[in-house]
Amino acid sequence: MDFALFGLHRDSNATDPDALVRRATLAEQAGFESLWVGDHILLPPGVDDQPRLETVTALTYLAAVTSRVRLAAGVFVLPQRQPVLLAKQLSSIDVLSGGRLTVGIGVGYVEAELRALGASLADRAARTDEYLAALRALWAPSSADFAGEFVSFAGSQRPLPVTKPHPPIVVGGMSASAHRRAVRHGNGWYGWQLDPSETASALAALRATAERHPRPAELGDLEITVTPPGVLDLDTARRYAEVGVHRLCVQPTDTSPDTMDRLITSVGETLVGRI
Repeated sequence: MDFALFGLHRDSNATDPDALVRRATLAEQAGFESLWVGDHILLPPGVDDQPRLETVTALTYLAAVTSRVRLAAGVFVLPQRQPVLLAKQLSSIDVLSGGRLTVGIGVGYVEAELRALGASLADRAARTDEYLAALRALWAPSSADFAGEFVSFAGSQRPLPVTKPHPPIVVGGMSASAHRRAVRHGNGWYGWQLDPSETASALAALRATAERHPRPAELGDLEITVTPPGVLDLDTARRYAEVGVHRLCVQPTDTSPDTMDRLITSVGETLVGRI
């Protein structure tokens, strides 16, 4: 099992670049497989006022200060991102990082945020499916000629991503549509704050979806990533492995800088390489 770290884009890391670099380096040295960065651009008053770095910017910065650890968007709110620009940004990160990028996507759930960026709850799923197709068209070796309901373009982008045919795509979400999207188009699926029992139920739902919507053979097996809801110990990590999880993406239990430092050290010393 691999272990990933979520949250270096927020709290004190978002206002102290030296702390961000130190913790990213510490996590890489501790054996974390990847660093995951979330995506919120505008949240309504009172929802969550902690500072957050913008996802593309944070991933680019992390690419420059690390050398081995993978870098993941966990996850982009895809319907509120302009896909032609996003495809270029992600290709650039993948090239500059030497092919270390993973692209997580989701539909979003904060109506005010979606509307502020030109999307809505009503059209978020349709936009997500179309934007995902647009990203793939722009990452193809040949020129793209794309005509959709929300975006149309003709032309090509260079350089292409280092990772072929494109960076791994991880689909987040618990809905039936998210499961279908993961099975049909994703390299992986991401579950947020699920305990082992909830994870087992979600994976059963994914298997049922795959029976109704067969997975393309070229995608291979669906990689499963889960963020646990709280403190993780070795026995609990083994329970996740037993139900089929490939990666646990841990986050600190509070916003204290010391908590993040202790989490990185603890996971590195007690979990990495033991499962």
